[in-house]
Amino acid sequence: MSIRIPFVKTLGVCLALAFSSAALADQPVVIKFSHVVAENTPKGQGALKFKELAEAALPGKVQVQIFPNSQLFGDGKEMEALLLGDVQIIAPSLAKFDRYTKKLQVFDLPFMFDDVAALDRFQASPAGQELLDSMKSKGIQGLAYWHNGMKQMSTNKDQLVRPEDIKGLKFRIQSSDVLEAQFRQLGANPQKLAFSEVYQALQTGVVDGAENPWSNIYSQKFHEVQKTIAVTNHGALDYMVITNSGWWDGLPEDVRAGLKQAMSGATEYANKLAAEINDRDQQRIAEAGKARIQTLTKRDIAAWREAVRPVWSKFSGQIGEDLIAKARASNEE
Repeated sequence: MSIRIPFVKTLGVCLALAFSSAALADQPVVIKFSHVVAENTPKGQGALKFKELAEAALPGKVQVQIFPNSQLFGDGKEMEALLLGDVQIIAPSLAKFDRYTKKLQVFDLPFMFDDVAALDRFQASPAGQELLDSMKSKGIQGLAYWHNGMKQMSTNKDQLVRPEDIKGLKFRIQSSDVLEAQFRQLGANPQKLAFSEVYQALQTGVVDGAENPWSNIYSQKFHEVQKTIAVTNHGALDYMVITNSGWWDGLPEDVRAGLKQAMSGATEYANKLAAEINDRDQQRIAEAGKARIQTLTKRDIAAWREAVRPVWSKFSGQIGEDLIAKARASNEE
């Protein structure tokens, strides 16, 4: 015996499903952008600019939520969260990618780039742009490079001029084989710590020193718990803004195009701001008078360069001599 479902009831169910699907389709794409630094840093400001530009370019289609200062995920968890889809965009330091591709270790080699302008030229080159796609097979899509500035060394000691001045000292590093080798080559003891733990570690003497750009030193108040900051400019602390490649490729074409446009604008803004903030924060640190800024001579810098030269040889096979040559060429205008 067949059972007839009243037409009106059937129509009601169909309409309800249709309205439900339409409502879901009208929902904005929620983009969680998580990072580990303060909002008043170049990365923090760049993230806010991306939100502004993305929501303006795609009104009602996207909603960007920013989570600074490790509010959502810290250094050790943000990559896993991205791959699991718990966040959509993060901007880790370039030092964090060596387990996904060894090529990005080129950015960690000490004294690779003379200044931020050289770094810019390499990142904009075909070789630099290719690196944004170098982790797609691992589920990671690079979207842009963001600057934070050249790194300076700081310690809780009065003397920081030559490489021998850090021998035996404990230095906080990011999780990077190149950075670990750099400090071991200098006779120091590298300690891998999450960024959120650095201030307390410096304050309590768990570590004696660190390497950071001026904006990080000032915004995190590291200058209040260090005695000396040497102007070494020995490396760059840059970020790659990344997303989950599967999520990215699955976006509607118009949404992806709008987000690319917003990221381009945010990148230009963040990188210009990075230079301004680092200059300003170096001056603020000098004016605070809590840590002495140690200027180095050309002879001093030459000694540092010579001391870390073996690190290049150690990693050239992993990175590729051709890529290193292209990076070095960026120092020539």
